[in-house]
Formats: sequence, structure tokens, C-alpha cells
Amino acid sequence: MSGAIVHFEIPADDRERAANFYRSAFGWKISAMQGMDYDMLQTTETSDQGMPKEPGAINGGMLQRTERFPSPVITVDVDDIDAALAKVKEFGGSVVEAKQPIAEMGFTAYFRDSEGNLLGLWQNA
Repeated sequence: MSGAIVHFEIPADDRERAANFYRSAFGWKISAMQGMDYDMLQTTETSDQGMPKEPGAINGGMLQRTERFPSPVITVDVDDIDAALAKVKEFGGSVVEAKQPIAEMGFTAYFRDSEGNLLGLWQNA
């Protein structure tokens, strides 16, 4: 599945207000992640493992808007974040945040592409 878009993140100035908006406008289920300043956004029905049941559908997250995260971010699945970040640099992008673990689920990193857009990477544990 490497290279697929698997997640998105929406920054918000007021996360409660944004959560109410997305619940009301689209029927999304929103839940806070324990021990993290982060909310999970469920846009579609999920399996017992938390994966979208609908082919092509993705779920996401919401975080506080900061200078580092001023706009929505899409996340790309990769087999090896370190190798992907090396390719990002090789082809004109830059690393914003190096590989870091997310609980026991996997790893994430952030980069800017050749056009300055912020994107995320995901590697399953």
C-alpha cells in the first residue's frame, strides 16, 4: 500500500468549535486521543481494527493550529520513513519533523515538497 494517501490532519483555532462543525456538517465521529492533544476524525465506518470499511475512504485527525501546522496536511503511507525522507531531500523537498513513534501503532514524519507544501508520512509499526 506504499504511496497511498492514508490520513489527513485539520488544524483548528478552536477545536471544540471545529469538532461541532464537522459533526454537524458531515456527521463525522470525533474522539480525543488519550494522553495527546489530538482528536481522531472518523469520516466513515471502520472495522474492529479501526480501518475504513469503504474502499478509498480515509479518516483523519485534528490538532491545534500552529505556525508549524497552519493548513490541512495529507499523509502518505510508506514502508520506510527514513528512505522516504532521503528521497524527499534528493528531489528538492525538506524534512520538517523527523521520524517519531506514535504509541505502538507506527511512526510519523513531516516534510515540505518541492513547492513548499507540508505533508506527512506514515509507517506502520
